[in-house]
Amino acid sequence: MDCPAGPEGDLRPLQNPEVLGPRRNMNRKILKLENLLRFHTICRQLHSLCQSRMLAQWRHMFSSAYAVQTAQLYTLPWQTDALLRAALSQRRLLVTKKEKRSQKSPLPSTKSKKEVEVWLGMTVEELARAMEKDIDCVYESLMNTAVDIDSLETHSRLDEVWIKEVIKKSGMKLKWSKLKQDKVRENKDAVKRPQADPALLIPRSPVVTIMGHVDHGKTTLLDKLRKTQVAAMEAGGITQHIGAFLVSLPSGEKITFLDTPGHAAFSAMRARGAQVTDIIILVVAADDGVMKQTVESIQHAKDAHVPIVLAISKCDKAEADPEKVKKELLAYDVVCEDYGGDVQAVHVSALTGENMMALAEATIALAEMLELKADPTGAVEGTVIESFTDKGRGPVTTAIIQRGTLRKGSILVAGKSWAKVRLMFDENGRAVHEAYPSMPVGIIGWRDLPSAGDEILEVESEPRAREVVDWRKYEQEQEKNKEDLKLIEEKRKEHQEAHRKDREKYGTVHWKERSYIKYREKRQQQPLKPKEKLERDSNVLPIIVKGDVDGSVEAILNVMDTYDASHECELELVHFGVGDISENDVNLAETFHGVIYGFNVNAGNVIQQLAAKKGVKIKLHKIIYRLIEDLQEELSSRLPCIVEEHPIGEAFILATFSVTEGKKKVPVAGCRVQKGQIEKQKKFKLIRNGHVIWKGSLISLKHHKDDTSVVKTGMDCGLSLDDEKIEFKVGDAIICYEEKEVPAKTSWDPGF
Repeated sequence: MDCPAGPEGDLRPLQNPEVLGPRRNMNRKILKLENLLRFHTICRQLHSLCQSRMLAQWRHMFSSAYAVQTAQLYTLPWQTDALLRAALSQRRLLVTKKEKRSQKSPLPSTKSKKEVEVWLGMTVEELARAMEKDIDCVYESLMNTAVDIDSLETHSRLDEVWIKEVIKKSGMKLKWSKLKQDKVRENKDAVKRPQADPALLIPRSPVVTIMGHVDHGKTTLLDKLRKTQVAAMEAGGITQHIGAFLVSLPSGEKITFLDTPGHAAFSAMRARGAQVTDIIILVVAADDGVMKQTVESIQHAKDAHVPIVLAISKCDKAEADPEKVKKELLAYDVVCEDYGGDVQAVHVSALTGENMMALAEATIALAEMLELKADPTGAVEGTVIESFTDKGRGPVTTAIIQRGTLRKGSILVAGKSWAKVRLMFDENGRAVHEAYPSMPVGIIGWRDLPSAGDEILEVESEPRAREVVDWRKYEQEQEKNKEDLKLIEEKRKEHQEAHRKDREKYGTVHWKERSYIKYREKRQQQPLKPKEKLERDSNVLPIIVKGDVDGSVEAILNVMDTYDASHECELELVHFGVGDISENDVNLAETFHGVIYGFNVNAGNVIQQLAAKKGVKIKLHKIIYRLIEDLQEELSSRLPCIVEEHPIGEAFILATFSVTEGKKKVPVAGCRVQKGQIEKQKKFKLIRNGHVIWKGSLISLKHHKDDTSVVKTGMDCGLSLDDEKIEFKVGDAIICYEEKEVPAKTSWDPGF
């Protein structure tokens, strides 16, 4: 094989630095083999030449042709020297390569460590992937540290200390990734447009929210204005979600009314109604006066800086006292015009229709003073008032348009959901083609169900809508990651503190005693026995909540947030959502041994049969406080029964003496029964100066000298207790009682 000579006559082949490693190694092996073969051939030739020279010298001693042989022999040293130079050259080459290999051989031991690129907040899975190792390698590195391995999941985020620990134990070199730390994702959120030019603004209808205490006649009053019968259709006669209506008055003006619930459970709905309104009509019953939700509604109006019109309802009743209502409101800084304030007060009766037009005119007059205007052009802005899932139409929202004009085909974003408007309809279900500012409208076409209170913004295209939603989900995820990191850091500090205390605890203890203490602690941490597990599970109530609209579910969850009796029974919310009860809800309840609560939703026959087969309770309600009462009863059923003592009889000690039985003396009390009767088989307690001295049973009960089982009122008896160490005193009371188990009731008070 021909090999071109390298620098300085080196026989190594010239190699291209871009040649791949395997090919380079193959070339080196071939070169080595060629050099060995050449060296071996030269050595054989040199050996043969030396033998020929020695034979020629031996023949010189016996040959007569000395001159001829001498001439031939003098030619041999030149050939020998050439062969020797070639052999030495090959030998030098091989020795040089061997020395280079011997110098390179220690390099693997001092080879630089593998660099691993890491960043703050990386998960266990990400760290293992960066190290090109299995996840178990990370877990093994974190053993015997303060990290709780059992609670560490593949998606758990590691603190900086533990990332360094894993890299160190794996024999690798750590390199912080600047890209991960410094890279900031560009904000892709949608925002409101700047304020419009006042010249482009046109007058709009006022948005009026009716607020007040439950059952003060808010919905009936609105029915009278709309000439409908909404109140008659409400479950229990109370409003349980926000209703949005556009009312046209005989004078031609239009008012958008929001009817909010007055029940205590719907505080969040009232607050949301106050945030999107221009005027609040505060309804107070003339016979009831100012109540709890009345005060709350006033506070919502003040927080939102919204003016109030006072409607004193039920003025047709004989016990009505409007002046009393006005005086009570003075304590809450609601001063009517009669008392020198700026709040208009109208005495109305929803049943008779008295002063209904006067209330509407007062509202219109206040709206004119506020000079309400809006920009009907450009991208739409609005607010989700309510949202729910319709079986045939999918996610549906009720919204108030605040800017722009909404049309079919518009692309909207609200919260973490977006929609291409397929259909719009008014409060009567009629389809509408346009929705202008202050108009309430139902919107169909949402991909997911937005939450009540979310801001609606119009964007230019579907890709832009997806981009906005992705950004908002990313922001939410980042916030969650920050919270997770904070919790991890707190947990780490707790483990470090526990580890430090353990070291201090075991530091000065002999190893045998330390082993015994650890064994005892391990025994205490053993899994619960089946009976203990059953008792523990019985003190947990997992529930699933389904509601008709987003606001109803929100109200129920807000009530559940007030639960403060976890020491009695733990209330665990497994799942909540909007829509009818589904097969998935039943399967989930079966898994967690929970109860399904439905508010204004349905459970079909198939679902109910499936639930009955799997032993899952489904409880449906149409009135919120009935649902809460049912929940209280279910919680109470999980509590252990209370043992109550019921007295049967009472006797007083008149004398004390002792009798001899065998070799021991037994104290005996001479008593007279004052109330009821005492029965030997029941339980007794001894009371002295109002304190219970003893509880137990009798070993003897006699009337005169005869044994008896019952002693009635007015009869004398002698009795001895099962505890001989108890000393009787004249005047002590003996109470005979029986124990009865009574169902316990939860101490949780939801506030209504």
